Amino acid sequence: MNAWLLLASVLLPLLAGIALLHWALGAKRLKLRQRPADFGLPAETLRIPIDGKRQLFAWWIAAGDTAPTVILLHGWGSSAAQLLPLAVPFHRAGFHVLLFDARNHGRSARHGISSMPAFADDLARVRRWLRKHRPAQAKTTFLVGHSVGAAAVLLEAARHPGCQAVISLAAFAHPERLMRRHLGRYPLPRWLVDLILRYIQWIIGHRFDDIAPVNTIRQVECPILIVHGSADDTVPVSDATTLIDACPDNRCQLMLVDDATHESIDAIEAHGAALVEFLRSTLPRTGSGPPPPRPMLDP
Repeated sequence: MNAWLLLASVLLPLLAGIALLHWALGAKRLKLRQRPADFGLPAETLRIPIDGKRQLFAWWIAAGDTAPTVILLHGWGSSAAQLLPLAVPFHRAGFHVLLFDARNHGRSARHGISSMPAFADDLARVRRWLRKHRPAQAKTTFLVGHSVGAAAVLLEAARHPGCQAVISLAAFAHPERLMRRHLGRYPLPRWLVDLILRYIQWIIGHRFDDIAPVNTIRQVECPILIVHGSADDTVPVSDATTLIDACPDNRCQLMLVDDATHESIDAIEAHGAALVEFLRSTLPRTGSGPPPPRPMLDP
């Protein structure tokens, strides 16, 4: 009996700790009630398959038939609704805009666990859907992501080239450093933090080094704009400069947004003209590429 009690005294706290860790890592679904119509955007609702039963929720905001397409990917616990303010300047500039909820977020289906690689997998599914169902609009695509979504667009662009440009909003440089900063707020021994990080890599099926933006950015072939808030206390500005330093061949540009925090989508949207100009600058000037988008309209 004593042996069973001893085993229980070890296993129960361990199992409780694992359950607590899964709860802490789970994506919390924020109930954002914004709709495209709230921003004067004409949107079509899409359901993009994950598998035979599950689907991703998306909005398609159309422009001219042969215009380029901007795909927007939100951050952890958020949804496409959070990025609707960013859709406005892109659509006014003449781009199609496609926003979607990652699995376990917004109105998309529950499917497995959420992780940054899972965000990238969902983005890959959306890109395949676009190529199949909107081939003319898929000829020229831009990827824009926020926070975890920013890391995911860099991972997807590294894995599957073909996008015209990438905009990374408030991306972290390395997931291990981000998690160590977060776990450092709690009085945990170093060995336990190391164990937690190894366990997280096991459950997501990827080594942190293999998916870290500071490493994947080296494999991205298209131009990249790194956008970061100067007042971001979730992911420090030093992560943005680390990404710039890692980017080869001067392929990356850095734009710092004064007084913007990690969630300051409104502050970034105020610089929408600069984001649009960056995307335009990557379009072919001559040749058989798509025509440049029409000039931005006054708000």
